[in-house]
Amino acid sequence: MFSGIQPEKGDNKWRRLLDKFVKANQPELAALFWGLWLENGDTKGTIGIDLQPQPHFVYCPKEAVKNLNERVENRLQELLGIIENNKPEMEVLMIGIGKGEIKLIQFAPEPSPQVCFEQVGKDLDSLLESLEERIIEQIIFNTESR
Repeated sequence: MFSGIQPEKGDNKWRRLLDKFVKANQPELAALFWGLWLENGDTKGTIGIDLQPQPHFVYCPKEAVKNLNERVENRLQELLGIIENNKPEMEVLMIGIGKGEIKLIQFAPEPSPQVCFEQVGKDLDSLLESLEERIIEQIIFNTESR
């Protein structure tokens, strides 16, 4: 049962690539998260990374996540609780969207999101643009090269 390495299914590859991107870009993602939080609070919803058709950042309105939860027989109830109890001053919370599935992205950066935002020193538009360029390079290149 545990012997041998199982081949990676294409359906799960996006999750691994997204994890790798998040790990490599935590300070910038924390800065983006904090900057968007300062600008909008949670009025627009949770920030998401939509991988289709090309990776880009989106907002996932709370109402849309609630409606999706209802359509999938309340299997996202835990996700709703995490969104509701997010502490933006301490942790980053995003939703990865790919292949008809979602993935929770949550981490507590060191230093805090606020300090990451101050240290990165970019305005939100520049930060969004540079992160989208990086994720396109990392996700698209890794998907096409295998």
